[in-house]
Amino acid sequence: MQCPQCNTLSVNGASFCSVCGRNLSGATTVPIVYKAYSGFWQRFGAFVIDSILLSILSGICITILIMVLGGAMVFSGAMNNPSSVAYGIAMILGICLLSTIVNWLYFTLMESSSQQATLGKMALGMVVIDEFGGRISFARANGRYWSKILSTMFLWAGYIMAAFTEKKQALHDLIATTFVVDK
Repeated sequence: MQCPQCNTLSVNGASFCSVCGRNLSGATTVPIVYKAYSGFWQRFGAFVIDSILLSILSGICITILIMVLGGAMVFSGAMNNPSSVAYGIAMILGICLLSTIVNWLYFTLMESSSQQATLGKMALGMVVIDEFGGRISFARANGRYWSKILSTMFLWAGYIMAAFTEKKQALHDLIATTFVVDK
């Protein structure tokens, strides 16, 4: 059903709009038509583009972090202290944490935005949609992102699934009930 107030698609038979809360009695039912599902190689190309962009962004953030923490070590005299190993470990953990946060925010915010895609997906004309053909929520994008850990396990088999499933879904798409389609 399509909400007459905000045009959001809801499950046929729903009583209220999930976005604006308007009563949907009497709203028109709209058949959900999927666009062409994006194939494995197209998605792989977007992944490569995103990886390059994230490497550059992470490199900039990590350089700043190293300069700040390294400067703190020099000015505090920690370089001459035997406990400077703790600073080194803190720096490594900080780099790992920063890199994870940058990746998480990039994918989650971009895919739940009005663009519905990362820069790599946009460059190749793809969007991420939910089962109703609409924009995915931040929560669903978050679940999709963290599910990629499972997709990476066992030699990236969860990603390779996209080449063989009917709707070109990788494991993380199946878990989050999302689809990557051509725009």
